[in-house]
Amino acid sequence: MVYPSLDEERKLWRTGFIRVAGLDEAGRGALAGPVVAGAVILAVNTRRDGLWAAVRDSKLLPPKRREELAEQILAQAADSSIGLASAAEIDAIGIAPATRLAMRRAVGNLSPPPDHLLLDWVRLNSLNIPQQSFTKGDLRIVSIAAASILAKVHRDRLLRQLHERFPAYGFHSHKGYAAAAHLAAIEERGPCPAHRRSFAPLRTDARLLS
Repeated sequence: MVYPSLDEERKLWRTGFIRVAGLDEAGRGALAGPVVAGAVILAVNTRRDGLWAAVRDSKLLPPKRREELAEQILAQAADSSIGLASAAEIDAIGIAPATRLAMRRAVGNLSPPPDHLLLDWVRLNSLNIPQQSFTKGDLRIVSIAAASILAKVHRDRLLRQLHERFPAYGFHSHKGYAAAAHLAAIEERGPCPAHRRSFAPLRTDARLLS
């Protein structure tokens, strides 16, 4: 297994950057709910021990462990934030622009603002902040992995809340992804307001065209 390192953060700290924010998202491929971005700034010269040695890409962690680590990240990071884009915004502008919108909102919720960004996959060209984008950054870079945990835990909580509003869809179990039970519920009942109607199979549902 590849473990995230602090190599990229240390390079930036050595060149004078203080507030280096790692960013990642959760929920790009789901059929319902928002896309959520997390942002995490580590204290300068953070060591890779304790919490920061335990951080992984959120997809590699069981739910209970993600919850535990999220609480520790919130307590120990120099700063952290969440941003999201709703299902309606995803339908209006598309998932890639909505993902960038959620990330920009996460950056905007950091105060003072970061002076450098480390991103998984995307670039935020509309922000006048130095930045680097990495393939599989959540596997390689501690601050991005920490951001992925915050984003995933926050989004899972939102989907559990959606389950309380729309219990027929089982959002608490599949978190809005295309599980068989979710697809069967859509087939039987049609979409609810939390669904992304621009995503297949929802965009081909005749009930949306009437």
